[in-house]
Amino acid sequence: MLKKNDMESIKIEIVNPKAKRLIKNLADMDLIRIKNEKVKSDFEKLLGKLRTRSEKVPSLEEISLEVESVRKARYEK
Repeated sequence: MLKKNDMESIKIEIVNPKAKRLIKNLADMDLIRIKNEKVKSDFEKLLGKLRTRSEKVPSLEEISLEVESVRKARYEK
């Protein structure tokens, strides 16, 4: 049994909107605390992984130039 100051965290996936209402009710009664966490997308995780392997992170300008170059090549076909 958990003591008063012991906390346990769990991750819950809500499948039914009614469950969200129940969870909010539990929070209103101070039985639980809801924390919203930003979940990284798979794309963000991949970018982070690639950037740790790179010596130099491209600037926004370099990325924009590359995108424009690819678009130009695509539209010339």
